[in-house]
Amino acid sequence: MSSPPACPRAPASFPWRRAAAVLAALALSGCASLPDTRFLSDRYEEQSSHFRDAWGPLSEKRSAAIVAQLKRNNGDLDILDRQTVLEQQIGGSALVVGNKVTLLQDGPATYGAMFAALRAARDRIDIESYIIEDGEIGEKFAALLLERQSHGVQVNAIYDSVGTSGTGQPFFDRLRKAGIQVLEFNPVNPLHLKKAWAPNHRDHRKLLVVDGSIAFLGGINISNVYSSGSSIGHSGQAVDPTLGWRDTDVQIEGPVVAEFEKLFQDTWQKQGGKPLAGAGTPSPGAPRGQEIVRAVGSTPDDSFSLMYLTLISAITNAQKQVYITNAYFVPDPQLLGALLAAARRGVDVRLILPSQSDSAAAYLAGRSYYEELLEAGVKIYERRGSLLHVKTVIVDGVWSSVGSSNLDWRSAMDNDEVNAVILGRGFAAQMRAAYLKDMAASDAIELEAWRGRPLRARFKEAVARLWGPLL
Repeated sequence: MSSPPACPRAPASFPWRRAAAVLAALALSGCASLPDTRFLSDRYEEQSSHFRDAWGPLSEKRSAAIVAQLKRNNGDLDILDRQTVLEQQIGGSALVVGNKVTLLQDGPATYGAMFAALRAARDRIDIESYIIEDGEIGEKFAALLLERQSHGVQVNAIYDSVGTSGTGQPFFDRLRKAGIQVLEFNPVNPLHLKKAWAPNHRDHRKLLVVDGSIAFLGGINISNVYSSGSSIGHSGQAVDPTLGWRDTDVQIEGPVVAEFEKLFQDTWQKQGGKPLAGAGTPSPGAPRGQEIVRAVGSTPDDSFSLMYLTLISAITNAQKQVYITNAYFVPDPQLLGALLAAARRGVDVRLILPSQSDSAAAYLAGRSYYEELLEAGVKIYERRGSLLHVKTVIVDGVWSSVGSSNLDWRSAMDNDEVNAVILGRGFAAQMRAAYLKDMAASDAIELEAWRGRPLRARFKEAVARLWGPLL
């Protein structure tokens, strides 16, 4: 069976004539709004940074000692202080110490690590994915889930109704018959709904939690498109189906996994799923490493997107570098303004974006912003030889984010997303190495050459930009 798009995108030949139908659906579902981020530039009164570990919140004295140690090891970490204060004010989960974070690049490495964790599962498996495809990769996952369920491991699965529309119901019926609890997120068919119909609200998360002790998250769906990994080859606007997909996940072990488990349980409950066996407030596991991690879950059910505010805060507070890799770049005015302001105050702002995409509309809309960004000093690179699907950010070599969130309106307003924010230079150095490798496999966009592109290309980009909030 052919693979559905890896993200909720307009297809390569965008159905412009159906725009009225799209707008009608948005009107029926209700439109979320982006939060006003102007307050991010305000000065905050100095506050203590708060942390927790496997046993609960840390004392102010121990939290202060952690910050002092971070500053000794990493240099001036004003971003840590300001970011922590901001996130404590707007809500969200705690900064959790004692975690081990492993960077996973592309499908083969990620699937290999996931399969190993699944085989070792002894109690519980929770899996949530925008796409669960019934191809070779999906069958491998299904076989492992069925095998573990038969050995007494309770398996719970959430899949998005739109993202997995190409997967036949027999695939999920087989899982259900074996005792696996399967939940369809926000069914397209209103007759299957257990809450108000909101057709534009999608579950874009990619999350796997095993035994409450290990979590995987990032941009990788359960799909055959990730089977070969990324490759270096020719470039061009048209998508070559033989190209590998370039993507990134993280494997996290330690007490912060309980925060990701909570996000899964919250989604299950909001979607009206049957009570989960053994569910309750997840208990943080034992320390496994030295990383400080925050679990960031965003949903339009909340009054604002926590990841959106977190990202713009990080960019606003950046002092040296902002390195971004993203598959779908259709920025709203506030995000665009934060990038422009950072570059103009001397921050080294770099964007690695696709040279080809499974969404021509998003690809063209993103390119319509290039000239303004280049004029402000932002460096732009387009990844060649693979289909870029990465969603990562590195700020000042100490603040890193990996997750499912794109830099577009849809992620900020309409999707459930999940990201991990990791503090510290050790993990950021790994992220930077991967970033530089991608940059070496990319073509730099030069301002003068870009200004000379054909009028036809400019027109397509301008038209696509008009549809930015829908992409």
